[in-house]
Amino acid sequence: MSDNVVHALAGKKRAGGGMISMALTYPLVTASTRSQVSKTARVGQCEAFVKILKEEGVRGLYSGLNSAMLGIAVTQYVYYYWYEFVKAKFEGVGAAQRALSIAENMLAGAIAGAATASITNPIWVINTRLLVNKESMEDSSKPVKRLSTFQAACKIFKEEGIQGFFRGLLPALVLVINPVIQFTVYERLRVWWEKRVARTLNAFDFFVLGALSKLCATSITYPYIVVKSRMQLKEGNDEQSRYKSVGDGISKIIKTEGFKGLYKGIEAKLLQSVLSAAFTFAFKEELFNGAMALLVLLRLKQAKAAQ
Repeated sequence: MSDNVVHALAGKKRAGGGMISMALTYPLVTASTRSQVSKTARVGQCEAFVKILKEEGVRGLYSGLNSAMLGIAVTQYVYYYWYEFVKAKFEGVGAAQRALSIAENMLAGAIAGAATASITNPIWVINTRLLVNKESMEDSSKPVKRLSTFQAACKIFKEEGIQGFFRGLLPALVLVINPVIQFTVYERLRVWWEKRVARTLNAFDFFVLGALSKLCATSITYPYIVVKSRMQLKEGNDEQSRYKSVGDGISKIIKTEGFKGLYKGIEAKLLQSVLSAAFTFAFKEELFNGAMALLVLLRLKQAKAAQ
């Protein structure tokens, strides 16, 4: 079992922790995403929560949660496998092993991010459709019709074909820079903090480092997140709802909603992202240490059996 597989398994195992943090923060995801796709005047996050609760009840805050859980599990496994695989290739082995440069860290993250975005985009398209519930947003007088993940997938395929599952892939690929920034900042902060405190870092250290790195990444890339969410929805009939490219989407948002349109829902998104990343980074480090200990035990057992 290679080290990159261990990292992938740690990512897969900590998906449980990621799912818990997602479940706890999912109402923030709902409020943020609905704000992102709304073309009406910007409303406060508290108002958004009240509106959802009034029209859809508590269940409305958790629309599409099952698909999000699936997305987390697949995303974490794919990303950490490819990141550690590429990172190991750059670092080398044995005496030749070295620390990665900033450029190499960014490239490793970009490759892992591109693979992850391409593979998981269909899941996140389904999640966005379920989460936004466009019909109820446009006409609150209509009863809320909830679909399962499978029903939503069938609906997309029937109405839009296979290409419907890849809406928003271009901005998703652009957003590869998000984990690149996040993990680069995280690694640099971790190395700096280890030298400063001169001790083994604990779960709280990883919590804070994860929060700071995610805060930095999300703040920089948020306009692309807004465009991605809108492109993942089924296109409307009006020209302003159709984005030919990421640049076209940003241009139309600025033209019709101003620059503030690019940052709709950012308050809830920042809070959710920081809390989620902080928890998952802490889980990742703890589970990786456990996975490495298991790997050592397995190798010792194999060595004894070979004697």
